[in-house]
Amino acid sequence: IPAAWWPAETGSNFALNRTMAPLAGVKQHIQVLGGLSALSANAGPDGGGDHARANGTFLTGVRIKKTNGADFRAGVSADQVMAQQIGLSTPFRSLELSCDTVLNVGSCDTDYACVYQHNLAWASPTMPLTPEVNPRLLFERLFGSGSPQDRAKNLLIRQQQKRSVLDFIQSDLDSLSRELTGRDREKVDEYFTSVRDIELRIQAAEQARSARPAPNVDAPEAGIPGSYTDYVRLMFDMLHLAFQTDNTRVATFMIAGDGNNRDFAEIGINDGHHNLTHHGNKQDWIESVEKIDHWYVQQLAYFLEKMEATKDVDGKSLLHNSQIVYGCANSDGNRHTHTNLPVILAGHGGGTLNPGRYTRVTDEPVTNLYLSMLDRIGGAQRLERFGDSTGRLANI
Repeated sequence: IPAAWWPAETGSNFALNRTMAPLAGVKQHIQVLGGLSALSANAGPDGGGDHARANGTFLTGVRIKKTNGADFRAGVSADQVMAQQIGLSTPFRSLELSCDTVLNVGSCDTDYACVYQHNLAWASPTMPLTPEVNPRLLFERLFGSGSPQDRAKNLLIRQQQKRSVLDFIQSDLDSLSRELTGRDREKVDEYFTSVRDIELRIQAAEQARSARPAPNVDAPEAGIPGSYTDYVRLMFDMLHLAFQTDNTRVATFMIAGDGNNRDFAEIGINDGHHNLTHHGNKQDWIESVEKIDHWYVQQLAYFLEKMEATKDVDGKSLLHNSQIVYGCANSDGNRHTHTNLPVILAGHGGGTLNPGRYTRVTDEPVTNLYLSMLDRIGGAQRLERFGDSTGRLANI
């Protein structure tokens, strides 16, 4: 609900509106950005399907192909461009999380493939990166299973049992080499040398990972929490741990895909979110959507406060050293508009951003923001264009 979202005045003395009130404790660490658009999400000749287009274009800036089959096509997402630049220095180049369902087949929104609404990150125009929705599986992927003591014991056992796969076939390799001559022997040597090289790289990665701080917490219980609040916060906890232990520096978290129709009975709203956004100016429906919007910002505030309370290796906070975008490519759900998007940029970007204010631009694509964020990533190659960008977002 835009009227409950936007502050009344721009500048550093802005007052948080009703929806953003939970961010009062981190107000000095956020920028509210007005005037950004996702024009690639507009209908054009493709007709209905605003939710699929909004979800599929938010991080790509590319107009998605209208199809309900396997010939879907989007674009590389901004997070993956960033991961190509800084992801190789961490065990996980990027992480993809969600508290929505995973559905990569079938048709979901007016003959748009479901893959558009259930993925934010795209490694290529035809390769979505399916998010992890189970907090326990995410934890085990990052740190292993069980208690901290169990994880340390299992690591020791693996290290003691570890032998090269080539060691097991050495005698066969020796016998084969005696029978080969010339170019055949060279090719076999090249093959086994490449296998050994991969093994050594894996070992080096494992050693680097074992040197990173491990969380002194147990893995989450199996399954997904029944409370949506507990679920979202647990996934935010996983993301916080991943950043704190430097297991990754790039992540996307699709709390809910565009058009999600979850009810919010735990805050007294039994109707579906998507249905309510088509409120037709009914005041009670508008108030329900405002409560849902407010609830989502509460979860964001929980995460940002946790990031601010955690020190990075340089003594600054994790939030200080981060660039965190919160938003979507659908602004007014009642009218399916894709201009003046609700976007917050949190963090100081290691001192390169100027948060604590509300700024507005005149109808610039949200991809201009991503270009400016890319400029602030250490060692990143300067791009002149991304998606439908028209330049860089200045004064952030």
